[in-house]
Amino acid sequence: MLNFRPLLFILGIFLSTLTAFMLIPGAFALYYGEETVGAFMISSLVAGTAASFCMHQGQSQKLHLNIRDMFLLTSLTWFIVSLFAALPFTLYHGINYTDAFFETMSGITTTGSTVLSGLDTMDHSILIWRSLLQWLGGIGFIVMAVAVLPFLNVGGMRLFRTESSDWGDKATPRTQHMAKSLFIVYILLTFLCFLAYHSSGMNWFQAINHAMTTLSTGGYSTSDSSMAAFSKEAHWVGTTFMLTGGLPLLMFVYMVQQKSLKVWNDAQVKGFLKFVILVSILLALWLWSSREIAPIDALRLASFNVVSVVTTTGYGLTDYSAWGAVANIVFLFLMFVGSCSGSTSGGIKIFRFQIAGVIMREQLKQQFHPNGVFKERYNNRIIRDDIVRSLVTFILLFMLVIVGLSIILVLTGLDPITSFTGAITAVTNVGPGLGDTIGPAGNFAPLPDVAKWALSVGMLLGRLEILTVAVLFHPSFWRY
Repeated sequence: MLNFRPLLFILGIFLSTLTAFMLIPGAFALYYGEETVGAFMISSLVAGTAASFCMHQGQSQKLHLNIRDMFLLTSLTWFIVSLFAALPFTLYHGINYTDAFFETMSGITTTGSTVLSGLDTMDHSILIWRSLLQWLGGIGFIVMAVAVLPFLNVGGMRLFRTESSDWGDKATPRTQHMAKSLFIVYILLTFLCFLAYHSSGMNWFQAINHAMTTLSTGGYSTSDSSMAAFSKEAHWVGTTFMLTGGLPLLMFVYMVQQKSLKVWNDAQVKGFLKFVILVSILLALWLWSSREIAPIDALRLASFNVVSVVTTTGYGLTDYSAWGAVANIVFLFLMFVGSCSGSTSGGIKIFRFQIAGVIMREQLKQQFHPNGVFKERYNNRIIRDDIVRSLVTFILLFMLVIVGLSIILVLTGLDPITSFTGAITAVTNVGPGLGDTIGPAGNFAPLPDVAKWALSVGMLLGRLEILTVAVLFHPSFWRY
């Protein structure tokens, strides 16, 4: 049976947190004398009222959630919070609610697709709100990936289950301690990124915005030219901290607590770093030989764009779709990959490709030794059958959602390239797609409203690892 009172109470907590963060851009609006101060005050009042109602109606002596409650809470929270977080945008002159919700969902899922232009002259309060949404979405997803998804065994995530993934009464203090540690490390890394950006030539406002959207692998910028508007040193800073955002944040927590670098021996981390380095070098050689770009610039352009796409950040630096057919195929594949589990990035995640490789290798051995018994292992853990089933189901649903979303987009009148890459970039939370409309040099404003709502749903499905939402549509979920 679903426990609606605890669900309401927890939803109220999230909305009250959102209300508090709305005061930050409101303060920026006051400081700069911007007209948006009213939009943020009204939005804060509405969200605060809804938060008070939910917390009052959901008061209970015992806060206990079962597995069905966790599935519903995970999906419901992100959707409801996005509905209220869109209010400042829709109250801002010239933005309808469809565009506002799209921008918000893109921000809070750290996708980075945008419908806004004129960022260079846009109000500071709106820019900081976009960045805050991505920053909050980044830490929110990390906590969910570490504490919730392993508990629900979504897409093979049980491999990463820890004591804080139990969600029983005894596990609550451990979960709270883990969330606090993750948040502290997240803030420290954001601050280091801010200092690095500031020293690369950005002013303090540009640096804080890009620090939040880099570490969260979100990709929102303060300029229509994205990172192309800043120095080469800023590009290297971006590459470094996007890569950091693609690593498991819990790894940094363990590294500080245990004062050891052994965590870098993790198979997922090593595989991810090797993959990024290899692809970056190969693309740099391609640029150097085919485009006659200086080696150091070729490496900068290749590594930045590779890291931006594979970590699903989506910053724009150059229009890599103009690099030729080979580069286009590479970037199309990179959109699917994603980085590490427990990071701020989206995509399929590197560990699933690694597990698939292990299973394929063992299956080939089985062909030569039919009577042999092989125990597949990943990171010194046995890959159990339930993990394999969950992983296969996830990948199948992942592809089906992309195909279904592509068909919907085509039916709205979009061309096949825009439809297909738009679906991919939404579900993988990358940001830009390919083509003239939604490519690195364009944005999503020209798309029809139906397409924007469909893509918003795709972003949410991808961010929540699809299975978390898909289970809600199974009839047995609602049976008591």
